[in-house]
Amino acid sequence: MTISEKILASAAGRDQVKPGEFITCPLNLVLANDITGPIALEEFSKMGAEKVFDPGKIVLVADHATPNKDIKAATNTKLLRDFAHQQGIEQFYEGPGGGIEHIILPEKGLVRPGQVVIGADSHTCTYGALGAFATGVGSTDAAAAMALGECWFRVPESLKFVFTGKPNKWVSGKDLILYTIGQIGVDGARYMAMEFAGPLIENLPMAERFTICNMAIEAGAKSGIIAPDRTTLEWVSQEWVSQRTDKNAKVFSSDANAEYARVYEFNADDIEPQVAFPHLPENTRGISEVGDIVIDQAVIGACTNGWLEDLRVAAEILRGRQVAEGVRCIVIPGSHQIHLQATKEGLVETFLEAGCLVSTPTCGPCLGMHMGVLAAGERAIATTNRNFVGRMGHPDSEIYLASPAIAAASAIMGKICSPEEL
Repeated sequence: MTISEKILASAAGRDQVKPGEFITCPLNLVLANDITGPIALEEFSKMGAEKVFDPGKIVLVADHATPNKDIKAATNTKLLRDFAHQQGIEQFYEGPGGGIEHIILPEKGLVRPGQVVIGADSHTCTYGALGAFATGVGSTDAAAAMALGECWFRVPESLKFVFTGKPNKWVSGKDLILYTIGQIGVDGARYMAMEFAGPLIENLPMAERFTICNMAIEAGAKSGIIAPDRTTLEWVSQEWVSQRTDKNAKVFSSDANAEYARVYEFNADDIEPQVAFPHLPENTRGISEVGDIVIDQAVIGACTNGWLEDLRVAAEILRGRQVAEGVRCIVIPGSHQIHLQATKEGLVETFLEAGCLVSTPTCGPCLGMHMGVLAAGERAIATTNRNFVGRMGHPDSEIYLASPAIAAASAIMGKICSPEEL
């Protein structure tokens, strides 16, 4: 079996599962946020549920419109806060100690290898970087899971992506996943598990692995996953992973004779920094093929690239330089803890001296909510995960996706470029 099949079989109490089978699995964690959560809570009430199945396995995060941008956002956050209090859910996060859901759940040690996790947010697949089977669901499924502690799944087929070679300069996990989506398309992994492997993946730090799995959904995947190794296990045992524990952690890996729908092999020698053009993540081009694209805004952060390592890369490029006149460069740390550490390391000072705007952790501009909404005709380069029509504001605006290195360099030049051009 593949790693995904093994995790699902173990959770379902089965010796084996095969793609296409319908199974029911108990859940290790159920997640909802300030956009999807209020809908889930309404459905929870409608179905007659009174108590969640386990308060310790529910996580509610206010991150999409926080700090509250308007009365509706404040009301939604209060609904989550009140529900958490009524149900005894300790894992409710907003403001200090909080941050963007897909960064703080791993950061707080809430997701472990081998677990089955669902979240009412499509980028829940991020946690596959820890060797968990994690996938997004709708608010109604999340409501049922909060009540029952289980969810049904159709066992997905798996695609395997094997990366070899040594990455070119400025090529990161973001470039690898953009290149992959460019090769297979936004529906190339529809309802499949994307498994990432090979020597290059094994040498990536966790931050870049999270980025890769985060964007599996942009290829239509049910999940993204990387088998746990020494890097994974060392990461989850770090002191700053505040609730570290090996309880319920199981390390799985794919069998040598596991069957895949298809195996792709990519050599890093062929991959340069990538930019996804509007209006789909599959519209990728190497940085050498971008041409002259003037920008109005750069966004560095989000659940895709809001890790401390991402901020360090951006700060390295921005240090001693200035954001181009007429460009807004918005930097968004992924969590309160990352923001604090970035401040201690002088990264925030570097950003401010370069003319950047540093935000509290929020999803904000990624979905056109606040903290960087685009007007008609404006262009942004962003380290976010989607560049759909109107995603970041006006339908006539444009979003280009790239890594923190490309976004930072572009903010300085006022047009999309590589740090090599500075």
